[in-house]
Amino acid sequence: MRLSQAEKQEFLAAPHVGVIAVPEPDGPPLAVPIWYHYTPGGDAWVLTGSRSRKAAALRSTGRCTLVAQTVEPRVRYVSVACRVVEERPSTPDDQRAMASRYLQGDALEGYLEHARDDEALASEVVVVLRPTQWLGADLTLG
Repeated sequence: MRLSQAEKQEFLAAPHVGVIAVPEPDGPPLAVPIWYHYTPGGDAWVLTGSRSRKAAALRSTGRCTLVAQTVEPRVRYVSVACRVVEERPSTPDDQRAMASRYLQGDALEGYLEHARDDEALASEVVVVLRPTQWLGADLTLG
């Protein structure tokens, strides 16, 4: 059963581990798991290493697809085609906002401490993604 636009946005706003798929010029799309942040009616954003394959592919093509799914309690998915509208250096506030969607308590504080000390995480960029096309369904029977 198709999800309404409001249901798709509500689903994407929940803290699922997503998959981002980005076209690469000389091969298949790069598709990898990713943490993402989304507020209904707005843009999504992700953090990635400034020199990562993801960042290079996003800069090159300016587009991607973000997918989130669950299998329990219902089999649901949302797939969003996006265009890149901004890239900027990440801040500690960005790191906290993203990590706090997925981690709590000691795990969150441990991650943030590690992020401050890890050169790769400290040099991440925020990539802002504007949804342009939505797909989504509840595939649960009954």
